[in-house]
Amino acid sequence: MTLQPPDELRGRAAEGEDREATMSQSSAPDRSTAAPTPPPAPRPRPLEAASPATSPTVDAAAPAAAPAGRRRNKVLHTLGLMGPAFIVGAWQFGPGNLVSAVQAGSRFYYSLIWVIALSVVLMLAFADMSIRVGIMSRGSVVETIKETLGRATGVAAGLGVFTITLMFSVGNAVGTGLGLSLVLGGNPVWWTLACTALVAAVLFARQAYRVIEKIVLAIVATMAVAFIATAIITRPDWGDAAAGLLPTVPAGVGLLLVALVGTNFSLNAAFYAGYASRERGLRREQYRETTLADTIPGIVAPGVMTALVIAAAAAVLGGTGGQQGATLEQFSGVLEPLAGEAGRIIFALGFTGAALSAMIANATAGGTLLSDGLGWGNRVSSGRVRLGILGVLAFGATVTVLAQGTSPVQLIIVAQALTVIVAPMLGVLLVILANNRRLMSDLRNRWWQNAVAAVGFVAILATCYQLVVTTF
Repeated sequence: MTLQPPDELRGRAAEGEDREATMSQSSAPDRSTAAPTPPPAPRPRPLEAASPATSPTVDAAAPAAAPAGRRRNKVLHTLGLMGPAFIVGAWQFGPGNLVSAVQAGSRFYYSLIWVIALSVVLMLAFADMSIRVGIMSRGSVVETIKETLGRATGVAAGLGVFTITLMFSVGNAVGTGLGLSLVLGGNPVWWTLACTALVAAVLFARQAYRVIEKIVLAIVATMAVAFIATAIITRPDWGDAAAGLLPTVPAGVGLLLVALVGTNFSLNAAFYAGYASRERGLRREQYRETTLADTIPGIVAPGVMTALVIAAAAAVLGGTGGQQGATLEQFSGVLEPLAGEAGRIIFALGFTGAALSAMIANATAGGTLLSDGLGWGNRVSSGRVRLGILGVLAFGATVTVLAQGTSPVQLIIVAQALTVIVAPMLGVLLVILANNRRLMSDLRNRWWQNAVAAVGFVAILATCYQLVVTTF
């Protein structure tokens, strides 16, 4: 016999089945209907809206802070790439360059500014070659020359640059003493000896190259301010200065033209650019950034400052000084009535800064290239490199002491002019390396870079011819 559940139990069971069916229908996804209803918007919370953490003002400022931080980091990154080319620029922008610029402006007004403009373009091309070679080589530039062209050629290159640095050391030594004597008075020779000792101490500091970079960058910034102020004080005729960009060779320019080219298109300084880039540790992927942040401004800045000095000298001393041109004392003296004692001191400090920075860079390059040429290493921290540095400094100081009574201006110009003798060899070596397909890969010279190099060779050979004709 089958027992039937009571009616009450049957009703409860039916209700349970209906509830289960309803729940299963509501939980199962319905793919045939539209998208699910979005969740309800949260209720406003007045207390949170007034909280500083969620204030509209603060939230609006947060996105603005991120771009500012990125810009600051980008500026710091760019500043971090500066150094090697500024060392090179400081080397070429020494006292000899300034003396030549004052004489060019006082004797020939604005007509030799084109020499500076052309020299800057050529200097950029050869410094860029040297930096590319330094980046792509396993060893130093001289070591690469020895591997590619033979040991004798590498030794000749190292000794050649060292010889040039000896010539520059005379101008730098004379210039430091002359500049400080204009500011502080006293015998220039004693100031020369004091500056030589100071530079020697700097070069023997720990992490010498980093210290050198920082000091040179600071001095270059100071010089830029000094010579821009000098140009503002003297008020040159900028129209005539622009006309000076058209090439002309005035009669009687002689050795002065050679000195201007020798200091502003300094192939020995360009040659050292490869060493400076290796000391900094530049890598292949940094080449383009380095070109924009360091190479171009580091080479162009000295050229601009030289042109400003020529224009200033032309404005206040044009046509004075006869065949010898105006002296530095005359130039700084003319600034005094225009701007008081500050005018004279501004130029004298700029001149002293140029001599100091050039003395540091020149001695560093000379010691490095001598040691590398002889196979003794090429790091500034090396004991043999530092002995070479001392040799360059001692040579400049000794010649300055022995040449007392000789016109320092003429001594500087003759020393700078003699530097072009070794320059053609250095230029040829850089062009050969920069065109080596196996060494340079995608950074080898393009046709237009070789065209600029050809113009550079013509300029150097022409100045060598002018040197021979003027001397003999």
